[in-house]
This record gives sequence, C-alpha cells and structure tokens, in this order.
Amino acid sequence: MDRRSFLQQTGLITVGWSLADKAALAAAAIAPVNKLPKWKGFNLLDFYIPDPTPSRRPTTEEHFSWMRDWGFDFIRIPIAYPHYLKFDRGRNIRPEEVYQVDQQKVEEIQALVAMGHKYGMHVCLNLHRAPGYCINAGFHEPYNLWTDQAAQDAFCWHWNMWAKAYKNVSRKQISFDLLNEPSMRKDMNDQHSPSGPVPGEVYRKVAKAALEAIRKENPDHLVIADGNSGGNSVIPELMELDIAQSCRGYYPHAISHYKAPWANKDPEHLPEPLWPGQVGNQYLSRPMLEAYYRPWIELMQKGVGVHCGEAGCWKKTPHGVFIAWFSDVLEILSAHQIGFATWNFIGDFGILDSGREDVAYEDWHGHKLDRELLELMKKY
Repeated sequence: MDRRSFLQQTGLITVGWSLADKAALAAAAIAPVNKLPKWKGFNLLDFYIPDPTPSRRPTTEEHFSWMRDWGFDFIRIPIAYPHYLKFDRGRNIRPEEVYQVDQQKVEEIQALVAMGHKYGMHVCLNLHRAPGYCINAGFHEPYNLWTDQAAQDAFCWHWNMWAKAYKNVSRKQISFDLLNEPSMRKDMNDQHSPSGPVPGEVYRKVAKAALEAIRKENPDHLVIADGNSGGNSVIPELMELDIAQSCRGYYPHAISHYKAPWANKDPEHLPEPLWPGQVGNQYLSRPMLEAYYRPWIELMQKGVGVHCGEAGCWKKTPHGVFIAWFSDVLEILSAHQIGFATWNFIGDFGILDSGREDVAYEDWHGHKLDRELLELMKKY
C-alpha cells in the first residue's frame, strides 16, 4: 500500500471513529442517567416502632448473607426516634425528653448498619417517626413538625446526631432519608384524620434545615426526601436543593393494601383485587401505573436522583394478582434505572414468612420462602 492510499484509508477510519463517538455521545445525551444507583433490597424493621421492649426477631448475619448471595445491595432502616430515647413510657413524652438519647439503643442501630456494610449493602437510615410527625398512630407526639419550630429544631438535632456518627462514611455506603411519607393531618396523633400534601414551602423549609444539619458534619453526605402526600408525589420545591427523592411501589392501594386493617376503615368489605381488571369503580391496568410513575421519571430526567424506598403487597392480596402487578411495577422502574426496596424482608410484605395462604412455599433454613417473589425481584 502506498502512502497516499494509507492516509486515505486511515482518514476514513478516523472519520468512522469520530462518527461512532458522536453517536454514542448523542445516545448518552438522550438516555438520562439516574443520579442514584439502581439499588435493590429491603426495609429492615428492627427499630421502626417507638417502644423497644416488645420482642422482635432481629436481623442476623445469616439474613445478610442470604441477601448478598441473592444479589441484593440495599437496606433501608426505618427508625422511630423514641426507640433510642430514655423517658418514662408510662405517660406521653415531653418536648424536652426528645433529646434524652439512650446510647445503648443507638449502638444497637449502629451494629445493624455495620452488619449491612460488612455484607456490601448500601444502608439508608430513615426517620420513620420524627419529632412531631409519623404517618402511623401508636405514639403521642408533643408537637407538630410542620407548624412548631421546637419540633423542627429537634428534627435537625437528631439528623445532626446521625450525620456526626457517620461523618467519615462514604455516600456510597450510607444515605439519610429525612422523613417517612410526609403528609398533613389535623390530628397528628390520628392516622385516620383528614390529610393532604404538606405545603411545598413548608416541606422545603424543614428539609433544607435538616439538609444543612447533616451537611454540617460532611458536605458530601447523601440526603433523600420521601415524596409528598405519603410518598406519592414529587416535591418540585426541593429540586434546587441537592436532595434525591424517594417514591413508593404501593399504587394502587386496592392491590397493595387489600384488607390491611391500618389502611382501610372497613377491610372486610372490599372488592376482590384483579390485575388487570375492574375493581370497584376503577379498571386497574398497567397504563395507570405508567401515568403514576411519569412525574417521577420526568423528575429523574431533570437531574434529581430517584429511588423507590418502599414497595410490595400485604399478605391478603391473592398471590397471582400480586405477582402480575408487581411485575409491571418493577419493569417500569427498572426501565428507567430506578431501584427499589420491599417494605420488609421477613414478614407480611416479605419473601420469607409472609403468612400468605396461597403460596407454595419452599423451606429455607426453617423459614418459608416465596421463591416466585424472590426470582421476580432478582430479575430486576
């Protein structure tokens, strides 16, 4: 080959490489990247109730080894702040007592975090009950997080405490989910009282203050905010803050919370769930799921990290309906690189010991394993 032919051919190759590079860059520009990893895993419920005295089966190293070996890399730890306080539980807590930390209980939480890290899990700490707010009943709050500055100050104090404890831990290993499923209620101590979204400017004020309390300890800490209206709605007022957002995998409740006593005033008189199909006055189908998740996908496309912090179905939903619906949920989330966590690992929403009456369980080291659900979760 003479020099002229060589230059002509190498020039064409260079042009080809250049065009290929441009095409790759264009494709990357079209396909948005989620700023959060596509974590998948479970909520662990060791500390989510206010009273630490009732016995709960603790998460063990053996459980973590199963999670890891099955391909999971994420745990969310919902915490009720009274769980790690010292006060007289024979009466309602007083505002000054929300600062009385029981160090032994804090260390129990830290031990679970350390166990998660040992097995390669990203650990997300969440205040399931914060000073002045919880979506659940079962504890009388001394004030209202959304209206009382004293509650907001305590909220920031608790987050500063946790941020300080993990001051030198990478955001790849730990994140801070500010508050579980925020909403407004006329009676903060009654989960069935009328509720609605937190006013955006109020949510922003509370979240921004907590963000600053956390970032005071480490400016690189990863902070997440649950969606408004109980985790269902994006929070546009937070978009300018460096805070990721967490959606839910419970829509519609006619599927996910069928006969759940805490979510239905008359749980025994509900239409049988179908997917897809007519349930009550609604036809439930994949298009309604796609419409539900569209605002979350658009949020991610605007550069806000998105993760589904809770998902799944209570044990009374027929298993076939649950699997059909959850397949659509996970397929939609996965197509947009959004990870997920089921509400629990062992228990009513879990892959072990769910108590469902229509599952052919597999014996797993003395537990009842829902293999079909496990394989579905592993797929995504």
